[in-house]
Amino acid sequence: MDRHEGAYAAEGGLGHTQQCVAEALRDCGLDVRDRDCELLARHLDLVINKNRTLNLTRIDSVEDGAYLHVADSLLLLGAVGAAPAGPMLDIGTGAGFPGIPLSIVAHRRGTLVDSVGKKVAAVEEFLHELGLDAYLEARHIRVEDLAREQRGRYAVVTARAVAQTNVLVEYAAPLLQGRGRLVVAKARPSEEELETADRAAVLCGLKRVSRETFELPGDRGHREVISYERVGKPSIRLPRATGMAKKKPLGMEA
Repeated sequence: MDRHEGAYAAEGGLGHTQQCVAEALRDCGLDVRDRDCELLARHLDLVINKNRTLNLTRIDSVEDGAYLHVADSLLLLGAVGAAPAGPMLDIGTGAGFPGIPLSIVAHRRGTLVDSVGKKVAAVEEFLHELGLDAYLEARHIRVEDLAREQRGRYAVVTARAVAQTNVLVEYAAPLLQGRGRLVVAKARPSEEELETADRAAVLCGLKRVSRETFELPGDRGHREVISYERVGKPSIRLPRATGMAKKKPLGMEA
């Protein structure tokens, strides 16, 4: 796929950033072609630089960002690849993770949403600098409002460290195509959280289909990637009123 031609032409490499990203990907067993690795490094470089003036992330070093942002985002690749062909939605994208790395490597078009306008403006800058603005759009919008506008549009919805899993299930359900997938990245979700999410999934027409576990190198943390597939229609009207998913979450035991 040649969509990145001219997006960030090689200029002698990105030096330290690119070396750190390449090392992190190798350590995590992720095989990424050189052109994509260069774009991943460029994105991280943009984030670290922007973070000096705008609080995008608590991770402020290239070394940590290579593992905890870039490689961590790409741990979702297998689950995203199991979704049908079609556009991707990244909920709570922050500085563009995991949406931008996943789009670069999995070659999916899509939408990156966040409730913080300054973060969305920064992500729009990143997309322009990376030459990805023809493939990805960043939007400052609530997920419930997006669902009213783009019902059933997405083949895969991703979310990384954004909200409780049952809330994400509710957010994703009206946005997903039939057999579309919600892919959630978590640190150490409790069994109670996942059981609650499974009950919410039944109400929303989804079903949990996979749970993968990973250990980031160098004791950088435990990760779990949980996937839900849209298998039917919800038994309740979705989306509910804005804010209800968090105020009165689904799947809670009486």
